[in-house]
Amino acid sequence: MAKAPKTKTTEKASERSGGKLLADALVANGATHVFAVPGESYLDLLDGLYSVRNRIELITCRFEAGAVHMAEAHGKLTGRPGVCIVTRGPGACHAAIGVHVAQQDSTPMVLLVGQIPREETDRESFQEVDYRRMFSPIAKWVTQIDDAHRIPEIMAHAFDVAVSGRPGPVVVAISEEMQKHLSAVPDIGPADVAPAHPAPDAIPKLMKLLAKAERPLAVLGGSRWSAEGRAAIRDFLVANDIPTAVSFRRQSLFDGTSKHYAGDLGVGADAALVAAAKESDLILAFGTRMGEPVSQGYTLLDMAGATPLVQVHPEQSEIGRVYRPALGITSDVNAFALAIRNERVKKPKWAAWRKQVRAAREAQAVAPEYEGPLNLARALQALEKVLPKDTIFTTDAGNFATWPSRFMHVKEAQEFLGPTNGAMGYGVPAAIGAAITYPERQVICFVGDGGFLMTGQEIATAFHHKVAPIIMVFNNGMYGTIRMYQERVYPERVSGTELTNPDFARFIEAFGGHGEVVTATDEMVPAYKRAVASGKPAIIEVRMNPQQVTNRATIADLRAQSTGKKK
Repeated sequence: MAKAPKTKTTEKASERSGGKLLADALVANGATHVFAVPGESYLDLLDGLYSVRNRIELITCRFEAGAVHMAEAHGKLTGRPGVCIVTRGPGACHAAIGVHVAQQDSTPMVLLVGQIPREETDRESFQEVDYRRMFSPIAKWVTQIDDAHRIPEIMAHAFDVAVSGRPGPVVVAISEEMQKHLSAVPDIGPADVAPAHPAPDAIPKLMKLLAKAERPLAVLGGSRWSAEGRAAIRDFLVANDIPTAVSFRRQSLFDGTSKHYAGDLGVGADAALVAAAKESDLILAFGTRMGEPVSQGYTLLDMAGATPLVQVHPEQSEIGRVYRPALGITSDVNAFALAIRNERVKKPKWAAWRKQVRAAREAQAVAPEYEGPLNLARALQALEKVLPKDTIFTTDAGNFATWPSRFMHVKEAQEFLGPTNGAMGYGVPAAIGAAITYPERQVICFVGDGGFLMTGQEIATAFHHKVAPIIMVFNNGMYGTIRMYQERVYPERVSGTELTNPDFARFIEAFGGHGEVVTATDEMVPAYKRAVASGKPAIIEVRMNPQQVTNRATIADLRAQSTGKKK
């Protein structure tokens, strides 16, 4: 997680337009990329960005939902607010899903929204929306700038709010005529704020609880973990021989190849890991909110605290929000990790427990036999062996996502980005945002056929900005997750879940990219190598057996379970 550059407040300032002040405020607060779909409501800001084009790269996107997902991915990877700009009305509405992603994923973000002229307010003017009312349930703070003189103040505060406590999205509406007004006001950079550290007695209390345990389980979650913080918490957990799970789509936080890795505790979690969490006599929730996916629908623990819980989180209001902890520690996750790094329990009593939990993880990662020429589990495991050690993975939402989560392992230097709110359409733009943020690294997107056709046109942005992510489209011709539930509840009454798809390889070729189709296990690695060698944005279409609706069950299995009939 990189730090924003420090910027000194200017003592004397020349007169500038609101659009120029906004662009300079982005520079002052450390923005390096801006993801945008242009609109007439912020023409003056666009002109301001032209004047700082050597400081900020403007990424021209094709759809606001794509732009905001790219910004969110940028925020996840850097720890600094991802910046997105959209126009008023429809543009803001399209961007709302990305704001919700940033909220539930605790990702710092600043979304600028063009606004109607102030004098037209409350007339239901063209594209008028009250953004305070619209975004207030899903953003940390929503405001509007109507006075150019206040731009540096409000923008600096927006960036501060986005990264403070539990990080999240801030929405700033910018009225159209304000951007033309002139003001002589100095720039303001980010506040120099020391992160929250654990209270003096917090670590001794935690270690006392740990020393009494026989079956501890750590669960890592949250955002803005630095490389140093991840290394520090790893050192503590490994030295104390603690089995460690990650919360939903937080595979970046712990080396999946470690003998201490227990798996991901989220949607589609292995039953053995869920059972281990329920059997544990101490849960160490470091950074995670213990929300609905992690808690398995709030069934994992007794809410009154029958199982001791230690919860560490930068936002005090999140501690004990659902589950009463035996110990709550309000702290920045990296500050906490560094504070506890060298703490040790004398003669831990859980070596056999750790081996048991790890053995369960290893057992679930063994590839079963599947019908047909493509064993996707074995294909993904073969792919894993040839990927760069610093690969960045992005994932969309859907049943397909459980295949790489179950059968692949995210290594220590790799990154894994996914929407914890289950937003379809995230994967492709997130991959493009990641490739733009780190163009020297290999980026691979996992996406279903349904999710791809929600935002897949953003691949045009990759061509425009000359980055080359590899998009792996898992094609089963259906909305697989909904079909799964449909078969469980209304077996053999298929409605609304079948899809008609294009030839995805030819789709990317129409842009001048590289297309591959994989239909058999041994085709995966050669297809990947050819995609990399092409140097172009690429799609690898993986044609799946539509009957294998999950990695554990076929449609026939689900129907049999639902009806009680034999397959």
